[in-house]
Amino acid sequence: MAGVESIRRGRSKPIGSLTQMATIRLGKRTDKRAPLIKDFVPLAKLDDIVFGAWDPIPDDALTAAKKAGVLEDRDIDPIADFLKAIKPMPAVFDNKYVTRIHGTNVKKGKTKRDLAEQLRQDMRDFKAKNKCDRLVIVWCASTEIYIKAGPQHATLEQFEKAMEKNDDAIAPSMLYAYAAIMEGIPFCMGAPNLCVDTPALIKLAQDKGVPISGKDFKTGQTWMKTVIAPGSRRACSASGDGIRPTSSATVTEKYSTILSRSRRRRSRSSACCTRFCSPIFTRTCTRISRM
Repeated sequence: MAGVESIRRGRSKPIGSLTQMATIRLGKRTDKRAPLIKDFVPLAKLDDIVFGAWDPIPDDALTAAKKAGVLEDRDIDPIADFLKAIKPMPAVFDNKYVTRIHGTNVKKGKTKRDLAEQLRQDMRDFKAKNKCDRLVIVWCASTEIYIKAGPQHATLEQFEKAMEKNDDAIAPSMLYAYAAIMEGIPFCMGAPNLCVDTPALIKLAQDKGVPISGKDFKTGQTWMKTVIAPGSRRACSASGDGIRPTSSATVTEKYSTILSRSRRRRSRSSACCTRFCSPIFTRTCTRISRM
């Protein structure tokens, strides 16, 4: 959210954005036809995107960003008015599934089916209030506990019965996915826990023609561990007394320093996450675009 607003105000460039900066080749390479993807595909413009969110922590996006410490003040302060205006809707949340977070901004209902219906109403209300043509929901919340797929997830009928019985096999993220699909809203899962990748919800999405995707996002921390570290290791050769770099030792030392700092930062972040969610990586966001 902060990044998009910073770009819209001309303070940043969309570095790394596939939709905003990448091109697509048309025809042969010699044709030299490579328009920007955003000019070739009818995507919503950044100026037409409206953000909303659910969060078990009642803090507005500015307060959440300040607490989380993911963004620096120099990045936050110029767009403070924008972030402060984004206040989260009460979330469907149960501490049983994310044990290190304790929230007060939480929906109440007799059954999980009731909670799913409340989410559907939130989606309809948000769309109407902001006069949006379409919605897209991206789950960026904390990873839930491990749940093994069972009969509750086999068919839509069994899934809905499980919701009505408040079955523990139905996690909050599944309620968001179910509500989105029922409303015809594309749903992208950004955590590795069981959610939209169940037979019941996959079949529901297919029947309604609703796009679903995702099983986990790759944050900077993940890329550091899965790309840079293995890449550095492969640049080394094994010798009798250990692993030694075959390329520049300075480069290896640099990456070691980055990894060390990364671990320290993650340690600090983990300690903080017992109280609040990061506005970017642990928030359930509703992305809405108006064509």
